Amino acid sequence: MSYIIEKIVKKHNGELGGVIAILEEIQSQHSYLPESALKTVALETGRSLVEIYGVATFYKYFSLKPRGEHLISVCLGTACHVRQGSVIAKEFEDLLGIHAGETTLNKEFSLETVNCLGACARGPIVVVDGHYFSNVKKAQVSQIIKKAREGLDSTDVKEDQRIFAIKLRCPYCNHSLLDPNYLIDDNPTVRLTISFGRKHGWLRLSSLYGSYSIKSEYEIPIDTIVDFFCPHCHTELVGSSSCPTCNAPMVPMAIYGGGLIQICSRRGCKNHMMDLVNSICINCENRHTCKFIKPEGGVWYCEEYK
Repeated sequence: MSYIIEKIVKKHNGELGGVIAILEEIQSQHSYLPESALKTVALETGRSLVEIYGVATFYKYFSLKPRGEHLISVCLGTACHVRQGSVIAKEFEDLLGIHAGETTLNKEFSLETVNCLGACARGPIVVVDGHYFSNVKKAQVSQIIKKAREGLDSTDVKEDQRIFAIKLRCPYCNHSLLDPNYLIDDNPTVRLTISFGRKHGWLRLSSLYGSYSIKSEYEIPIDTIVDFFCPHCHTELVGSSSCPTCNAPMVPMAIYGGGLIQICSRRGCKNHMMDLVNSICINCENRHTCKFIKPEGGVWYCEEYK
């Protein structure tokens, strides 16, 4: 393994943020950071082992212990905590037979608690392998575990109630990002411009929240961090926060009716966040007083106007 680590170090050493890039690639191959790998990184970069461990333990994305096939993250931030997020976490612990921060003996599940997942208005939030579950109740926990075992990626976009259409616009020029002439999942797509390496071209995302279907002008290698731009004003779409899963920059897009959705810029990472705290109900225009439900036609309506 040391030979592979040496190649990774040579690939990224000298880059800005090179240590982080090295550790990211090691973890992508092993699902965690083995102690022997950290020692090799320290030796090859000329840095102290304490410094390497400092980076590895500072970022939530990195793990010093092997993770299970499925990673379950339960939010215990203030908004989720007051909505019984701790009860949800305890139910996962009881059903899986482990505590937060541990992995089941058969390496099937790892469980963790986090401080915020960026979707406070829809708490309690649980994320399983990049899939968000909102307004989670204790009775739903067993079903979430069952769905993880069956495979969350094999979803039916027409039947799965967690998947719905949203209308997005550029947060800078306010221009619609929807392209009605190019369909994915039988819906208009989100049109963006991207660049990576020496490639520069178009990208189409499914406008169904919860679908991961995309089409692009160029094949994007897994684990590549992509730069996103508005196709109208050409402003780079980069958020102020990093992906809590892999530390890549998040890509912000505004939702019609108010709110923001952010997607991870790393190819293969399925983390996404929806923030409706400052949303405006299309009917009553009340800020932060409406309880949002599934949108109709991609526009948010509050419960008062069901």
